[in-house]
Amino acid sequence: MYQKLMILSVFALLVSFGCNQGPGTEWELAWSDEFNYSGAPVDSLWNYELGYVRNNELQKYTNSAENIRVKDGFCIITCRMEEDSAITSASITTKNKNDIKYGRVEVRAQIPSALGSWPAIWLLGNNVKEVGWPACGEIDIMEHVGFDPLKVHANIHTKAYNHVNGDTRGNAIEVEDPSMDFHVYAINWYRDRIDFFFDDSLYHSYANDMQEDPDTWPFDEPHYLIMNLAFGGGWGGVKGVDLNALPLEYKIDYVRVYQKK
Repeated sequence: MYQKLMILSVFALLVSFGCNQGPGTEWELAWSDEFNYSGAPVDSLWNYELGYVRNNELQKYTNSAENIRVKDGFCIITCRMEEDSAITSASITTKNKNDIKYGRVEVRAQIPSALGSWPAIWLLGNNVKEVGWPACGEIDIMEHVGFDPLKVHANIHTKAYNHVNGDTRGNAIEVEDPSMDFHVYAINWYRDRIDFFFDDSLYHSYANDMQEDPDTWPFDEPHYLIMNLAFGGGWGGVKGVDLNALPLEYKIDYVRVYQKK
């Protein structure tokens, strides 16, 4: 009997910590991009960030086909050095096209890794222009920095908790080498918490304190999705950059957004 109870307890623990936490029967697909076409990312789903945007990063974001294209079933973001030595890359967003509020966000991708690389999948509050960052809320589904190649990071940023204050709420999972293969990066976003997954592993959860305080939980407002490949900057470049590693490719197999049934 004791052995049976132990087996049941282990099973319950595994379930609670994220085994088999894919879409399952809890979710239904709201929208997706499977990238089963060629050319530019479809206008109905995606916008581009352009120029030098944030974090003192070295790259200039463009919408050039040399920096972003859909080919062979993948959306490919390329960070490269131009003939004039400028570094260019791409960042696409769903701003003003596909709002996300609660649900499951799932991206299958193969990230690059080199000294200076900083690929990310993240959500930013639609009201960022009105209330500013970090009051708008930020959900980092995946961040990876090339100087720490075996770790994948999940973080949230709010007015109360953010990296400027030094008290962001996050975690990292160490894996064999995330850049060597495709992996699924996902969140399950509920009214009371946000769970973060690497493949089938739940490795971070941020709980709503249920105080109705937007300083700690700004996540009852719509957000938009961002996928970008940065190079250098405030985190990616803290240990230097390897310009000889360019070009770098960030391959995205699909984006799927689910809502609860």
